[in-house]
Amino acid sequence: MEQMNQALQQYWDYLRIERRVSPHTLTNYQRQMKAIGKLFELQGITQWRQVTPSLVRFLLTESKKSGLHEKSLALRLSVLRRFLAFLVRRGVLQVNPAEGISAPKQAKHLPKNIDEAQVAKLLDNHSKEPIDIRDRAMLELTYSSGLRLSELQGLNLNAVNLRAREIRVLGKGNKERILPFGQHALHALQAWLKVRLLFNPKDQALFVSQRGNRISPRTIQKRMETWGIRQGLNSHLNPHKLRHSFATHMLEASADLRAVQELLGHSNLATTQIYTHLDFRHLAQVYDAAHPRAKRKK
Repeated sequence: MEQMNQALQQYWDYLRIERRVSPHTLTNYQRQMKAIGKLFELQGITQWRQVTPSLVRFLLTESKKSGLHEKSLALRLSVLRRFLAFLVRRGVLQVNPAEGISAPKQAKHLPKNIDEAQVAKLLDNHSKEPIDIRDRAMLELTYSSGLRLSELQGLNLNAVNLRAREIRVLGKGNKERILPFGQHALHALQAWLKVRLLFNPKDQALFVSQRGNRISPRTIQKRMETWGIRQGLNSHLNPHKLRHSFATHMLEASADLRAVQELLGHSNLATTQIYTHLDFRHLAQVYDAAHPRAKRKK
């Protein structure tokens, strides 16, 4: 164990003097390596050369059993991998036994959606100020069509068909899709187009800043955040939360996962399933009710 501790001390000196890591980071690394060292000691490990890929996997398994969540497991593995890489550079080890081993995937935390009553409250603002008319049009269109921030920001005038109530957007991978929008979004867009010229637009961007330039993603985020505060929304408002709410409400009303996938522009149906918090039990109910060879005999 003395040799192991000496190697650790050399590593701490390297991080502190050569890498100049912060005291906070150093403390976190030391805490993780202390826990790792205790577990290795219980397995009879007295030299770092004895560490194998199997032992690293065992470490992750035991750490998970002790209550560590995915994020903490990933941190523990990262700290060990970096330390072992240091030993490889120093010639103590020939290979890094933690290289190529993956930590459990971390769960994706999606924003909570806004319920329909909150959406109604959010959009219940009919200010005649031109900037408010613009912002309301952006909110209505984002929620009505489930737009990504980049899709909203990139819209041009010729992408909007008011008569057909459709917009043409360019999504991820430069994939174009046509999306419908509702009556409320139509009225909001019509009101915006009547005052848009007051901003002296410099190009064909649908939504422009007060200086006439295409509105930036950051400005859209800030304006939506401010709008949510003004309307008394009890959570932080951003474009993605509106998109998420659109998907959730559409799915709750229709139970048509495939249609929601098309509207969102997802290439993978599994992405839509996760994105909308659709649980397997609901999927099974839809399947049992719809599939001709799944229906139960009465």
